Amino acid sequence: MDRHSIVLRAANPTFDEGLVFARYADQAAEGFLRFMLGRRAGRIIATAFAQPDNDLSYQHVTFAERDNVIVGMASGYTAEQHRLSSRQTLNRAAGRWNLRMRIVQFLFAPLMRIIDSIADGDFYVHAIAVDKELRGDGIGTILLDSLEDRARSSGSTRLSLDVSAKNEGARRFYERCGMNVEFQWPKRLAIPGLKLYRMTKGL
Repeated sequence: MDRHSIVLRAANPTFDEGLVFARYADQAAEGFLRFMLGRRAGRIIATAFAQPDNDLSYQHVTFAERDNVIVGMASGYTAEQHRLSSRQTLNRAAGRWNLRMRIVQFLFAPLMRIIDSIADGDFYVHAIAVDKELRGDGIGTILLDSLEDRARSSGSTRLSLDVSAKNEGARRFYERCGMNVEFQWPKRLAIPGLKLYRMTKGL
């Protein structure tokens, strides 16, 4: 694919773009967001997306377009932005589905803690996703490069992200882009089907 045919743009704080973001974010999370929030996950995430100062906010999102059609998404933020983000936005958006979310968060508390452990100076790659039929065309690399540019502009000294150990394709992609595994979680007692790699790259 011609890189010049891909246009990157900042997300707009609209519900419709939030639904697009929700689809990509759940794809990147391998269905975990849908599992946590239930059948209304898309609408809940879209509601949070349209609000500032939370991890799911439009403020952190870049869309990739080809011929004015969104074909991919990247989301990322600094460690400080993550610390200052409000968890109440998603809680309010979840409404009566909040109980389900809280139960899942409790059951997966160790996972949540590892994702929250963003080191000072890091720019965290929250999610990158590309339409399935366009994977391998270089769009993911363009999106990751855009996050790297944002990271440098913010004064961050590293990129960091978490990737599922079973998602070997994603891990190989990040390795090709210069990222290395810093540690795995859990370190000792394995949880069936659940192991993450924290990957980093100096800037």
